[in-house]
Amino acid sequence: MPTTQMLQAFALPLAFLAIFYMFIIRPQKKKEKEIKEMRNKLKVGDVVFTIGGVVGKIVKIKEDEVTIETGADKNKIVFKKWAVGSVEKSKETPAEDNSSES
Repeated sequence: MPTTQMLQAFALPLAFLAIFYMFIIRPQKKKEKEIKEMRNKLKVGDVVFTIGGVVGKIVKIKEDEVTIETGADKNKIVFKKWAVGSVEKSKETPAEDNSSES
């Protein structure tokens, strides 16, 4: 009988660990993977937002550095790739074919 009590004693902590993994660790790893892919797909001409709040257009990309052009004076600032927080969605989306709506 003591073995069933031991199993019951370990069941609750194991359930908490499983819930913790499913709701915290797994989504965080997925988000980190998406951010890493986004940073690897950066290209010249993209408008980016840095984690510090600077907005600019990419003019040069090195291995782990990004040079952006910002402001009316077109100042150039060099950042590490990890400092890029997000990429602005392209405004140049392909025109949808509306001719089929006759």
